Amino acid sequence: MTRLSNILALAVLSAAMFAAPVRADDVKAGDLVISQAWSRATPGGAKVAGGYLTIENKGTAADKLVSVSADIAGKAEVHEMAMDNGVMKMRPLDKGLVIDPGKTVKLAPGGNHLMLQELKGPFKEGEKVPVTLEFEKAGKVAVSLDVQGLGAQAPGGGGMMMKKMPDHSGMKH
Repeated sequence: MTRLSNILALAVLSAAMFAAPVRADDVKAGDLVISQAWSRATPGGAKVAGGYLTIENKGTAADKLVSVSADIAGKAEVHEMAMDNGVMKMRPLDKGLVIDPGKTVKLAPGGNHLMLQELKGPFKEGEKVPVTLEFEKAGKVAVSLDVQGLGAQAPGGGGMMMKKMPDHSGMKH
């Protein structure tokens, strides 16, 4: 190889390494990349938990998260939290959650989230909770929620500081 071809090969390799890679814990489904899937540990006897994740649409067409299911929950829904006349209200997104092309949607505490109800057991820190997301185009996608500590605000227990929002632990719904 000539010096120029070595430099070109190194440049191509470097570009590949620094392009936005899909991390090992990311899940790719069609044009969607699902990352940072997590939940919080629940106290004993809790019947409700929230699930959080990020969905990036790398395609040219919108897709829609239409439902969620989990063996550990008798009922699972996609929920939104929104302010209504100064009152925080939570409700299921019956028509699903649209992920527009080229956009990223984050399900996080205090906003849109997965609501897992009628839990059959506690979520314990360090465990993984399998859930199935169903998208209009990408179909059914298996994802594992990494269970963080009881009061975590983001994966790894850190992340941005937020005003303390309800974590749904032990909440009756």
